Amino acid sequence: MKTGLIISDTYKNHDTGDGHPEKIDRVTAVIENFKKIDDKNLIWKKPAKFNLSLINKTHSEDYVNQVEKSFPKKGLVFLDGDTIISPGSKDATKDAVGSIIAAIDGVENKEYNNAFCAVRPPGHHAEKDKAMGFCIYNNVAVGANYLIEKYKYNKIAIIDFDVHHGNGTQNIFYDNEKVLYISTHQYPYYPGSGSEKEKGNFDNVLNIPLKAGTTSEEYLNAYEIVLNKLKTFKPEFLLFSAGFDAHIDDPLAQLMLSSEDFYKITKRTLECSKSFCKGRVVSILEGGYDLKALQSSTKRHVDALIEFN
Repeated sequence: MKTGLIISDTYKNHDTGDGHPEKIDRVTAVIENFKKIDDKNLIWKKPAKFNLSLINKTHSEDYVNQVEKSFPKKGLVFLDGDTIISPGSKDATKDAVGSIIAAIDGVENKEYNNAFCAVRPPGHHAEKDKAMGFCIYNNVAVGANYLIEKYKYNKIAIIDFDVHHGNGTQNIFYDNEKVLYISTHQYPYYPGSGSEKEKGNFDNVLNIPLKAGTTSEEYLNAYEIVLNKLKTFKPEFLLFSAGFDAHIDDPLAQLMLSSEDFYKITKRTLECSKSFCKGRVVSILEGGYDLKALQSSTKRHVDALIEFN
């Protein structure tokens, strides 16, 4: 079995304006790097087409309608202070969601063992009824609900190692006992949520706040708490909210991970979860704003996925 790599063409049409950190070059850098590596263990796929009603399982109908009406005919529109959409964002946001749908279907249909979705815009800050932090639709949350609705899973884990807390994902699943949300993140930091006291209504939220300057060794020691929680919950399917902005070179935060650490995080998680997930893992890109760090970190993350096949 191989690893799926799901990419779209429309991410290039999501224009966030000059100087915005969540820029087109991010995903271009990742995709070009994988093309250059040309690993025969990767199966390249495009996003799935899906009915918009699928998003309504995750976001309120009013919010989805509001977003759909907000895409401009020309120019840029601000959904919040730093979440910007352009005419091409309409297709890009749908393809970001369609990527995780395609990835899940591919794993379920045994086309590949696991998958990584190289997409933008990211999703984990988008709440049920609010755009936020560069995020419009919550891609990983739509994926989790799709697993519940279509494939009837009862235990899904989302591990979010983006340097920012995924307030949106937590918000969406706070009272859903079928979904365990785990986040490691710099704290206190944007978006301000993610304290250890936020546990979910079914003890289904685990936040591991880390101080600025946290080293690789400190992070990997703290990650043992993530693995212990996984062993207790025993998910049937695992989703990664894979942000790479905890890298030491990232301009938007102050954690000190190396690209190699993302390999270690991924490998440890796969080994820990194999007895209950049976390798069913889909990862989707969130943050990461230094292009070289993003290239090397996504490569090492995917290396671990490939090795697990």
